[in-house]
Amino acid sequence: MIKHFLASAGALAMTAGMAAADYTLTILHTNDFHARFEPISKYDSGCDEESNAEGKCFGGSARLVTAVEEARKRSNNSILVDGGDQFQGTLFYTYYKGAAAAEMMNKMGYDAMTVGNHEFDDGPEVLRGFMDSVNFPVLMSNADVSREELLADTLMKSTVIERGGEKLGLIGLTPQDTDELASPGPNITFTDPVHAVQGEVDKLTEMGVNKIIVLSHSGYVVDKHVAENTTGVDVIVGGHSNTLLSNTSDRADGPYPTMVGNTAIVQAYAYGKFLGELNVTFNDAGEITEAAGEPIIMDAAIAEDAATKARIKELAGPLEEIRQKVVAEAGAAIEGDRAVCRVQECAMGNLVADAMLDRVKDQGVTIAIANSGGLRASIDAGPVTMGEVLTVLPFQNTLSTFQVSGQTVIDALENGVSQIEEVAGRFPQVAGLKFSFDASVAAGEGRIQEVMVMEGGDWVAIDPAKTYSLVSNNYVRGGGDGYKMFRDAENAYDYGPDLADVTAEYLAKNAPYAPYTDGRIMQK
Repeated sequence: MIKHFLASAGALAMTAGMAAADYTLTILHTNDFHARFEPISKYDSGCDEESNAEGKCFGGSARLVTAVEEARKRSNNSILVDGGDQFQGTLFYTYYKGAAAAEMMNKMGYDAMTVGNHEFDDGPEVLRGFMDSVNFPVLMSNADVSREELLADTLMKSTVIERGGEKLGLIGLTPQDTDELASPGPNITFTDPVHAVQGEVDKLTEMGVNKIIVLSHSGYVVDKHVAENTTGVDVIVGGHSNTLLSNTSDRADGPYPTMVGNTAIVQAYAYGKFLGELNVTFNDAGEITEAAGEPIIMDAAIAEDAATKARIKELAGPLEEIRQKVVAEAGAAIEGDRAVCRVQECAMGNLVADAMLDRVKDQGVTIAIANSGGLRASIDAGPVTMGEVLTVLPFQNTLSTFQVSGQTVIDALENGVSQIEEVAGRFPQVAGLKFSFDASVAAGEGRIQEVMVMEGGDWVAIDPAKTYSLVSNNYVRGGGDGYKMFRDAENAYDYGPDLADVTAEYLAKNAPYAPYTDGRIMQK
């Protein structure tokens, strides 16, 4: 195991008496679980019991229960925390909302979590219900909730817990653009993460707390920015960007932990595929002298807790009839991985955009734009069940049709590629048009190089002054993922059929569906 020794030569020469004051803590952590209570496949979608028995599956709450229990036995002091987005992603959330997550998190004994943007998918009401059901604090520092009565006296910015005779300060952080990513309602204002975190650090420091951990659902890029621009933060447990930090995996985006100054940043991918395990040593002044660890993969080597497995099966009962219905067949695996679809054309993006456009083309609609953040999984080859489609498209979004100018379409695409460095969900998947972009140009300053639309069987340059008819989902049409230019669209109708149903029907109509890419999105 690679260790990150942070102490100076002088500090390493501490006397034996001073060294006795060192405090060790194991931080166990998860993030972006997205209702994956059952095991997942290598594609992060469902994995059947036969495949699970053959050792081909990962994750699931039953494995996490075992892994957490074993990790606690290895440590004299430990905490279990979550980096947000427990909500949304499978039929378990569609059916139970936050209740199943609350039950499983209570069973595992979480100490705290931060609010992820998806915790607001069904408004403050469902979040409050979840908070009332859990035995631990849910935190969010960078928002003013004083005008939202459901959260005003309940949702704390930070908290202090005690472990092994020492006080630990925990601070929550959520995306600053959560109002664009979810449905928090009009009464919550989100604020700058650096200012919010520093304010809570200063408050905790005044209380005599010198070991401070930020639970951040803001992404790896923002976490490094917060670490660089604040003082007093010891550890950031991340989420939102589904980043794998590791010292052993060739797929890692950085080391585990990633050190920025004296701050240790960790994140453990997503979907319960890993349990993060960071071992930290603090000196008497609350400074980290050592931080080392590695995410533990939840593969077949981790036994499933029998009682938890039985409970998940019980919870799954009402979902089976919906989930097992075979709706189509895929001739090959349909690529929907976020690492692909959020930076370039992908087969799942083409499928969904094509399906949307096909459904409404008889209404004179010629362009489809889908946000890649709405695509949550891949689909493997063979029979496709409704459960698999719902795992890809879990948000119960409806088709929206509307009219905007060619310039607005260009502006929308510009927004779509504006956060490609952060692998953000606003990246556009399209049908009925093709475009090229240059990511070396500053965001918002002309990354979109060329836009062509299909007219009369030919590709022609888009006319900025012309009016075009588009289809998207109601989330994007309402300004989600930064698409605010669509809010004032003309002739908007946001109550079309469910996007998952539309996609399932298109798959069935074209079965066996042959996934493809055709160069409709090009990067220069």
